[in-house]
Amino acid sequence: MTRVALRIKDLPAAGRPRERMLASGPRALTESELVAILLGTGDGERSALGLAEQLLAHFAEPEDATGLRGLAATPPEELLAVPGVGPAKAARLLAALELGARRSALGSAEHPIVSSPQDAFRLLAPRFAGLDREHFVAILLDSKHQVLGLELVAIGSLNATIVHPRELFKSAIRKSAAALLLAHNHPSGDPTASREDLALTRQLMEGSAILGMKILDHLVVGDGRYESLRETSGLWTEFPFHQ
Repeated sequence: MTRVALRIKDLPAAGRPRERMLASGPRALTESELVAILLGTGDGERSALGLAEQLLAHFAEPEDATGLRGLAATPPEELLAVPGVGPAKAARLLAALELGARRSALGSAEHPIVSSPQDAFRLLAPRFAGLDREHFVAILLDSKHQVLGLELVAIGSLNATIVHPRELFKSAIRKSAAALLLAHNHPSGDPTASREDLALTRQLMEGSAILGMKILDHLVVGDGRYESLRETSGLWTEFPFHQ
């Protein structure tokens, strides 16, 4: 006997995720229902809701009751490998998860101020949580150290990131940033800066000085902790402009 999956449109209106969200708001929905709205359709054997439940269960990590943390950390190629998830579905999921991460990083303040490494770490910790590759991020700041935006400059491998200065400075110039705070994660959990981290920081400090942009710090973020290169490297005494 052929099994036909129940489609969301076959449900009563009160039970459909999209209609429920519009009537009661997104907080009334479960994680599976929210993911189902992003998916839009199932795969022939499962409804969008069934596919959403499978995705959350498949990528769930230990102590991750909802599965969202694991899903947010999933590389695009692994998401595309799931039957029923094509490029369009994967792109919608990744875009929504990235928007959520950026909103979480910015917090409730419209223009948070970064005046210390601790401020930067609080801002960035949600963005780096659960990542299995190095991500290099720049916090763009105005002259009062208010956040103008967060820019993902590069994504690397498990232990290295290739950062092109032009990509960093292009974003900073476009947003008229007066200062930058750099950060990248170490997926190993150990935030100890490498020789390559120090060499890259020196290169970027040389370039930003020519452009008249201060680099306030470079954080290496690990598992719940960080290293501030401003505090540990001595580079800021080597480049007085950035003090």
